[in-house]
Amino acid sequence: MAARPDGGSRRERGLYMISVAAELAGMHPQTLRLYETRGLITPERSSGNTRLYSDRDLRRLQRIQALTTELGMNLAGVEKVFELEQELDRMRTRMGELERRAEAAQRELEEEIERVRKSFKRELVRYEPPGSALVPTRGAGGVRVRIPIARPGRGGRSSPSA
Repeated sequence: MAARPDGGSRRERGLYMISVAAELAGMHPQTLRLYETRGLITPERSSGNTRLYSDRDLRRLQRIQALTTELGMNLAGVEKVFELEQELDRMRTRMGELERRAEAAQRELEEEIERVRKSFKRELVRYEPPGSALVPTRGAGGVRVRIPIARPGRGGRSSPSA
C-alpha cells in the first residue's frame, strides 16, 4: 500500500467512525468501547475526539471475535493471547538479530582461522610416526642413516645419498 502524506498507510490510519467499524466487524458499538476500555484495541482519535478505526483495528476486532466465539475465550484470555503474541514477535526479532550476529562472528572466525593457517603453513612439519623418520641403511662404510624426504609434485619419496 502506498504511504499517505501524513505518514501513515491506509492500514494504520483511522478511517472508520465507531458505527461503521462496528457494522464492518459485526459487533455493537458498545462492544468496541468495552474492548477499548480493556486495552484490547486502541483506535485513533480525531481532533473532535471521535474514535477512528483503521483496517488493522478491524482485523484485530475480527481476531477478538474469533477467539471469544469460536474458541470460547473470555476477554482476559484474549488479553493474554495478545500479550504472548507480542512477546513472541519480540523474541523472533531478537532471535533474528542474534542469528545475524552469530553469522557475522562465524565469518570473522573463519577468516581469522584462514589467516592463521596461511601464516603457519610454511612452519608446519608433517608428522611422521617414530621409526619412520630415520631409516638405517647398510653400506660399504658401515651403518648409515637415511632421512626420507617427501617432495611435493614428484609423486613419491626420494632420498639423497648420505
